Amino acid sequence: MTVHMSKCSPEDLQLLQEIGIETFNDTFKHQNTAENMNTYLERAFEVKQVEKELSNPFSEFYFIYFNEELAGYLKVNINDAQSEKMDDESLEIERIYVRTRFQKQGLGKVLLNKAVERAAEQDKKNIWLGVWEKNENAIAFYKKMGFVHTGAHSFYMGDEKQTDFILVKSLV
Repeated sequence: MTVHMSKCSPEDLQLLQEIGIETFNDTFKHQNTAENMNTYLERAFEVKQVEKELSNPFSEFYFIYFNEELAGYLKVNINDAQSEKMDDESLEIERIYVRTRFQKQGLGKVLLNKAVERAAEQDKKNIWLGVWEKNENAIAFYKKMGFVHTGAHSFYMGDEKQTDFILVKSLV
Protein backbone atom coordinates (compact mmCIF):
# COMPACT_ATOMS: atom_id res chain seq x y z
CA MET A 1 0.00 0.00 0.00
CA THR A 2 1.38 3.36 -1.00
CA VAL A 3 -0.15 6.68 -0.02
CA HIS A 4 1.03 10.07 -1.19
CA MET A 5 -0.36 13.57 -1.45
CA SER A 6 0.03 16.50 -3.80
CA LYS A 7 -1.07 20.12 -3.58
CA CYS A 8 -3.76 20.99 -6.11
CA SER A 9 -3.33 23.61 -8.81
CA PRO A 10 -5.79 25.39 -11.13
CA GLU A 11 -5.36 22.53 -13.61
CA ASP A 12 -7.04 20.23 -11.06
CA LEU A 13 -10.35 22.10 -11.11
CA GLN A 14 -12.34 19.46 -13.01
CA LEU A 15 -11.06 16.59 -10.83
CA LEU A 16 -11.86 18.52 -7.65
CA GLN A 17 -15.34 19.20 -8.94
CA GLU A 18 -15.92 15.55 -9.89
CA ILE A 19 -14.64 14.10 -6.62
CA GLY A 20 -16.50 16.70 -4.58
CA ILE A 21 -19.80 15.80 -6.23
CA GLU A 22 -19.14 12.06 -6.05
CA THR A 23 -18.11 11.93 -2.39
CA PHE A 24 -20.72 14.38 -1.10
CA ASN A 25 -23.47 12.59 -3.00
CA ASP A 26 -22.34 9.13 -1.85
CA THR A 27 -22.18 10.26 1.77
CA PHE A 28 -25.41 12.22 2.09
CA LYS A 29 -27.88 11.18 -0.64
CA HIS A 30 -29.61 8.62 1.58
CA GLN A 31 -30.43 11.22 4.24
CA ASN A 32 -31.62 14.07 2.02
CA THR A 33 -34.14 14.63 -0.75
CA ALA A 34 -32.92 14.39 -4.34
CA GLU A 35 -34.04 17.99 -4.92
CA ASN A 36 -32.05 19.35 -1.99
CA MET A 37 -28.98 17.30 -2.94
CA ASN A 38 -29.11 18.54 -6.54
CA THR A 39 -29.58 22.15 -5.46
CA TYR A 40 -26.63 21.94 -3.08
CA LEU A 41 -24.32 20.10 -5.50
CA GLU A 42 -25.05 22.53 -8.32
CA ARG A 43 -24.21 25.51 -6.10
CA ALA A 44 -21.27 24.14 -4.11
CA PHE A 45 -19.45 22.42 -6.97
CA GLU A 46 -20.31 24.71 -9.88
CA VAL A 47 -17.19 25.38 -11.97
CA LYS A 48 -16.96 29.09 -11.09
CA GLN A 49 -17.37 28.32 -7.37
CA VAL A 50 -14.62 25.68 -7.35
CA GLU A 51 -12.41 27.99 -9.42
CA LYS A 52 -12.96 30.81 -6.91
CA GLU A 53 -12.08 28.54 -3.97
CA LEU A 54 -9.03 27.11 -5.73
CA SER A 55 -7.68 30.58 -6.52
CA ASN A 56 -8.17 31.93 -2.97
CA PRO A 57 -4.70 32.51 -1.45
CA PHE A 58 -6.07 31.57 2.00
CA SER A 59 -7.34 28.14 0.90
CA GLU A 60 -5.34 25.04 0.03
CA PHE A 61 -6.42 21.77 -1.57
CA TYR A 62 -4.48 18.50 -1.43
CA PHE A 63 -5.17 15.31 -3.38
CA ILE A 64 -4.50 11.98 -1.70
CA TYR A 65 -3.55 8.92 -3.72
CA PHE A 66 -3.85 5.30 -2.64
CA ASN A 67 -1.80 2.86 -4.73
CA GLU A 68 -1.50 5.59 -7.38
CA GLU A 69 -5.30 6.06 -7.62
CA LEU A 70 -6.86 9.39 -6.72
CA ALA A 71 -8.72 8.60 -3.50
CA GLY A 72 -9.90 11.99 -2.25
CA TYR A 73 -8.89 15.44 -1.13
CA LEU A 74 -8.47 17.88 1.73
CA LYS A 75 -9.43 21.55 1.77
CA VAL A 76 -8.13 23.86 4.51
CA ASN A 77 -8.78 27.57 5.06
CA ILE A 78 -7.22 30.36 7.07
CA ASN A 79 -8.03 34.03 7.62
CA ASP A 80 -11.01 35.33 5.63
CA ALA A 81 -11.42 32.06 3.69
CA GLN A 82 -12.80 30.35 6.79
CA SER A 83 -16.51 29.58 6.51
CA GLU A 84 -17.15 30.98 10.01
CA LYS A 85 -15.68 34.04 11.67
CA MET A 86 -12.77 32.67 13.68
CA ASP A 87 -9.60 34.21 15.00
CA ASP A 88 -6.33 34.47 13.10
CA GLU A 89 -4.90 31.63 15.20
CA SER A 90 -7.24 29.04 13.66
CA LEU A 91 -7.18 26.84 10.58
CA GLU A 92 -10.41 25.37 9.24
CA ILE A 93 -10.70 21.93 7.74
CA GLU A 94 -13.54 22.57 5.33
CA ARG A 95 -13.43 19.21 3.54
CA ILE A 96 -11.97 15.80 4.10
CA TYR A 97 -13.45 13.86 1.20
CA VAL A 98 -12.50 10.23 0.65
CA ARG A 99 -14.10 8.24 -2.15
CA THR A 100 -16.27 5.35 -0.94
CA ARG A 101 -14.04 2.56 -2.25
CA PHE A 102 -11.03 4.01 -0.40
CA GLN A 103 -12.67 4.43 2.99
CA LYS A 104 -11.49 2.38 5.99
CA GLN A 105 -7.88 2.61 4.74
CA GLY A 106 -6.69 5.29 7.18
CA LEU A 107 -6.77 8.04 4.56
CA GLY A 108 -8.94 10.35 6.68
CA LYS A 109 -6.27 10.28 9.36
CA VAL A 110 -3.55 11.03 6.78
CA LEU A 111 -5.55 14.03 5.51
CA LEU A 112 -6.23 15.23 9.05
CA ASN A 113 -2.52 14.97 9.87
CA LYS A 114 -1.75 17.08 6.78
CA ALA A 115 -4.11 19.76 8.13
CA VAL A 116 -2.35 19.64 11.51
CA GLU A 117 1.00 19.95 9.72
CA ARG A 118 -0.18 22.98 7.72
CA ALA A 119 -1.58 24.60 10.87
CA ALA A 120 1.71 24.10 12.73
CA GLU A 121 3.70 25.51 9.80
CA GLN A 122 1.56 28.64 9.98
CA ASP A 123 1.74 28.92 13.79
CA LYS A 124 -1.98 28.29 14.25
CA LYS A 125 -3.14 27.31 17.74
CA ASN A 126 -6.39 25.57 16.77
CA ILE A 127 -7.93 23.49 14.04
CA TRP A 128 -11.69 23.49 13.65
CA LEU A 129 -14.36 22.05 11.40
CA GLY A 130 -18.09 21.78 10.97
CA VAL A 131 -19.69 18.33 10.79
CA TRP A 132 -23.36 17.50 10.28
CA GLU A 133 -24.98 16.47 13.55
CA LYS A 134 -26.29 13.28 11.88
CA ASN A 135 -22.89 12.21 10.52
CA GLU A 136 -22.16 9.98 13.52
CA ASN A 137 -19.19 8.16 11.97
CA ALA A 138 -17.39 11.43 11.22
CA ILE A 139 -18.16 12.84 14.68
CA ALA A 140 -16.77 9.70 16.33
CA PHE A 141 -13.63 9.88 14.14
CA TYR A 142 -12.98 13.53 14.96
CA LYS A 143 -13.52 13.00 18.69
CA LYS A 144 -11.09 10.07 18.58
CA MET A 145 -8.60 12.43 16.92
CA GLY A 146 -8.86 14.93 19.79
CA PHE A 147 -11.58 17.32 18.61
CA VAL A 148 -14.05 18.78 21.13
CA HIS A 149 -17.61 19.93 20.40
CA THR A 150 -17.67 23.69 21.06
CA GLY A 151 -20.75 24.96 19.24
CA ALA A 152 -22.94 24.73 16.15
CA HIS A 153 -23.91 26.62 13.03
CA SER A 154 -26.60 26.35 10.39
CA PHE A 155 -25.96 24.62 7.09
CA TYR A 156 -28.44 24.71 4.22
CA MET A 157 -29.00 21.61 2.13
CA GLY A 158 -31.17 23.12 -0.57
CA ASP A 159 -34.12 24.57 1.30
CA GLU A 160 -33.59 22.50 4.46
CA LYS A 161 -31.85 24.11 7.41
CA GLN A 162 -29.53 21.60 9.09
CA THR A 163 -27.16 21.85 12.03
CA ASP A 164 -23.40 21.35 11.85
CA PHE A 165 -21.51 20.84 15.07
CA ILE A 166 -18.35 22.95 15.43
CA LEU A 167 -15.46 20.77 16.61
CA VAL A 168 -12.12 22.22 17.69
CA LYS A 169 -8.73 20.68 18.34
CA SER A 170 -6.11 22.65 20.24
CA LEU A 171 -2.55 22.40 18.95
CA VAL A 172 -0.89 23.98 21.99
